[in-house]
Amino acid sequence: MGVFTYETEFTSVIAPPRLFKALVLDADNLVPKIAPQAVKSAEIVEGDGGVGTIKKTSFGEGSQFGYVKHRIDGIDKDNFSYSYTLIEGDALSDVIEKIAYDIKLVASPDGGSIVKTISHYHAKGDVEIKEEEVKAGKEKAAGIFKLVEGYLLANPDAYN
Repeated sequence: MGVFTYETEFTSVIAPPRLFKALVLDADNLVPKIAPQAVKSAEIVEGDGGVGTIKKTSFGEGSQFGYVKHRIDGIDKDNFSYSYTLIEGDALSDVIEKIAYDIKLVASPDGGSIVKTISHYHAKGDVEIKEEEVKAGKEKAAGIFKLVEGYLLANPDAYN
């Protein structure tokens, strides 16, 4: 089994504590509210919300996917880091076994955040995963991020 690793880094004008609350801790409530066309619902199917919890996300009618399930692998509220693994769903293909994600928010000099993500695509067998094949998913995730950031900018008292 081969692993393709994809790293991204981008910035936000929102400070890490506030962005982490919205983007990670309350995403299951916020994202379906502000982007119902993308995410219809998110729910815990097993666990208490901590490490080991399994969550199911159902996508909106405009999505090419129906649902995914992911497992929370780590969460550090003090250091604004979160890791999880996509373990089931139609976003996984016949060539991808699972995708592990690591997200870290760090303070930027201007008071905002630097968002660092690392994705590890675990291929089935000897299949080689190419960067072009993961870009579409990354663009959709960036779109959701921009919606969350826009919500926080438009609602300065939210998630303080």
